[in-house]
Amino acid sequence: MGVGGQRMPDGRTGGSARAFELLEPLVRAATVRVHAPPDGYGSHGTGPTWGSGFFIAPGWVLTCAHVVGEGGAAVRLVGREIGITFSAGAGGATGTVAGRVECVLPERLERQRPGRLALWDLPDLALVRVLAPVTHACVWLTDRAGPRLAEAAYFGCTEDLGIAEITGRTTRLRGTAANGAAIRLGDDDEIEPGMSGGPVVDLARGEVVGVVKARRHTGGGGLAVSVAQLRTLPMATTGQNGQSGPIGLYRRVMQAHDLYHHDQHLSDLDSRRTWTDVHEELAAADPDPYGGRRLTPGELTTLCGLLAELPPPGSSEAVRALAEAARGEEPDPALPAPLSWRDGLGLLHDPPGGSGEAAAMLRYATDVSVADHREPPSPGADEELWDWVRVTAARLWRPLRRELAERHDRGLAERARRRRAPAGRAPYGAARAAEGLPPGPSVLLEAWAHGWEDVYDWRVSVLAGPTRPAQATPVDSGVRATLARLPEALRAPLAEGFRRCDTHEAAALLEVAVEPELFGLAVDEWVVAGGVPVGTQRPVVFRYAGVSQTAGGRWARVQAGPPAGQRADCSRGRPRSPSAPWLAGLAEHTVPVLCRAAEREPTLGALHGVREAGYGVAVCRRPPGDPGVSCAPFHRGLREELAEAGRGEVLPLRLRALRARAHGADPDAYWAVGVGLVWDDPGRPLPEDEPLRGDL
Repeated sequence: MGVGGQRMPDGRTGGSARAFELLEPLVRAATVRVHAPPDGYGSHGTGPTWGSGFFIAPGWVLTCAHVVGEGGAAVRLVGREIGITFSAGAGGATGTVAGRVECVLPERLERQRPGRLALWDLPDLALVRVLAPVTHACVWLTDRAGPRLAEAAYFGCTEDLGIAEITGRTTRLRGTAANGAAIRLGDDDEIEPGMSGGPVVDLARGEVVGVVKARRHTGGGGLAVSVAQLRTLPMATTGQNGQSGPIGLYRRVMQAHDLYHHDQHLSDLDSRRTWTDVHEELAAADPDPYGGRRLTPGELTTLCGLLAELPPPGSSEAVRALAEAARGEEPDPALPAPLSWRDGLGLLHDPPGGSGEAAAMLRYATDVSVADHREPPSPGADEELWDWVRVTAARLWRPLRRELAERHDRGLAERARRRRAPAGRAPYGAARAAEGLPPGPSVLLEAWAHGWEDVYDWRVSVLAGPTRPAQATPVDSGVRATLARLPEALRAPLAEGFRRCDTHEAAALLEVAVEPELFGLAVDEWVVAGGVPVGTQRPVVFRYAGVSQTAGGRWARVQAGPPAGQRADCSRGRPRSPSAPWLAGLAEHTVPVLCRAAEREPTLGALHGVREAGYGVAVCRRPPGDPGVSCAPFHRGLREELAEAGRGEVLPLRLRALRARAHGADPDAYWAVGVGLVWDDPGRPLPEDEPLRGDL
C-alpha cells in the first residue's frame, strides 16, 4: 500500500501518491490526442478530438479501434490516415503529425462494426504508424501477460473549457473480464469523453498495463484493454521488411520499444527522469523482500535492450521452452503466447519460492545467448549478452555464477553440434543475394565554395567510369548559387544527366564531389523528377573534391568485406577528435562512421583525417535538429546494416533502399534519415581540370 500505508484525502495511499507524482510527467509526455488528419504536417486545423492514444515505440501509437473509426461505419480502418497531436518537448510545446492505421483488433472490425452507441468488440485496439520522423517520448509497457489488481492511473485528452489537454486520474484495478482481455477500472472517478485510447498505468510497478476503452453510462469507472492483447495482431497484417503476420509486426514494435528505453537509460544528453530512473525510485520505496534476489530496474532495462539486439525467436514455443527451463515449472498456458524474447522475461516474475527471479532471468538470458537464430545476430550481440550475464551474476551468490558458466558452455557445445549436422547448409539459411553498382556511366555533381562568400560554383557532368577513366562530358554549369538555391538551379541539369545515364535495368549513380564541409548537403532529399526525393530513386554518394587519396588496399578490403563500422567523431554520444595515428592503425576493412554535422568540429577535422588516412568508404549524416536526441539508434542501425551487407560493394544500393523505406514512413528506417555515404572509388577518378571561377 506504499510507505506507511496511509490513505490520502483523494483515496490514494502515500506510496501511490508519490508514484503518481513521478510517473505523471512521463505518461503525459507520451500520450497523444487523436483527431482528423491535418491539412499538412504542422497544421493546427485539426478539428474536434476523436480520442487519445500513446507512443509505445518510436513512430508507433497505440489507441482503440473505435477511436480511429470516428466518422461512420463505412470508413475503412486499416490504411486510414489520422491526425496525432503530441508533446514536442519541454514547456508545453506540441506538434501535429499524420499517422496511418497499420492494423486493428479484432480483424473482423473491418467487416462488421457495432452501432454508434454500442461497445466495439474486444480487444478494440489499433496500431498506428507515424508518417514522418518526429522526436517524442514513449511509455514503458509491462512484460507481464496479466495485470495485478492494484492502484492505477489512467490518462487521456480532455477538453475542459474548450481547451484540449492531457490529464490523469487515479483509480484501482477491480478485476478482469473476457478471459483477461479486459480490465475493470474502479469507480473512483469518471472517465471523460476523449480519454478512450489513453494509457492505464500500474502505479506500484510503474508500467502501462492497459488502454482505456469505455466508461460506465451510469457513473464512474469503466473498462480498459490489456496491452498483452497486442500479441494477437491479425494474421493478415503485413509489416515492413516482408515481416508478415502477428509475429513480425509485434516483435518489430516491441524491439523498438526496448531499444528506446535502453538508449534513454544509457544517454547522458538529458538530465530529465527516464522510466528506469522512476522505477529505481519506486523500488527504493518498496524494497526487495528477498534481499537483492531481483534484477534492479537498470539491469532489467539493460537486459531488455540486449535481448532486442538479437534476431527474434523462431517461434512462441521456443520462448516458452526457455522460460520453463529457467523458471523450473511450466508457465500458465492460459496466458497470451509469448512472441518475443522480452515476453519470456514476463513469464519469470515471482517464480516458485519467491526468491529466484534474478536467477531465473539470468538463466533465461544465458540460454538465449547460445540459442540458434533464424538469421545471424549483429556482430558480437550474443557475446555481449553473455558478458552482461557474467558481470551481473557477480553480485549474486557463487553457486549461481558457476551454474551459469556451465550452462553457457553446454549451450555452445549443443549449438555447434546442431550446426554441424546439416552439412553443406549455411547456419542461418540461404545467403541473401545482393548486387553492386551498375558499371556504366554516372552523373557527377561538383560544387566549390566561391572564395569567402556563402555562394558556390557548380558543374554537372556525365562521368564515363572505369572504361574511360577521368573522362567527363559536361551537361551544364553555373556560378554564385547559394545553398538554398542549389536544388532549384540543379533540377534541370541533373534530370538531363539522369536521362543520359539511366538504363532500363538500373538508375545511374549520382556522385557529389565537394569538400568535406559540404558532406551535410541534403542532395538525397532534392526532388528532380517523379515527385520523390532523388535519394530514393538511385544511389547517391559523396566524393572528396580533387585527386583521390584512397588507399587501394583499404578500398579492396572493404569491398570484399565484411565492412566493420568504427565511430570516428564520438564515443558513446560524446564528441571526440580521432588522431592520425589512431585512424591509420585501424584494420583495413574499417568503415569510419561520423554522426555529427559535417561542417562543425570535431567532425570536419575527423573527415579530413579520414581522407588523409586513405579511407575510401565512410558514413556520415545530417544529425536531427534536436541536439538531445541520442545517436545510438543511428550507430546501431548502421552496424546491423553493415553486418547484413556482408561486403562494401553493395552499400550504395542498400542505403538507397533505406532512404526509400524512410520516405515510405517505415519507422524502422527513420534512423537512416540524413545518412550520407562517402564513396571515393579509385577506379572512377574525377576530372583533374581546375574548377570554375565566377566573376569577382
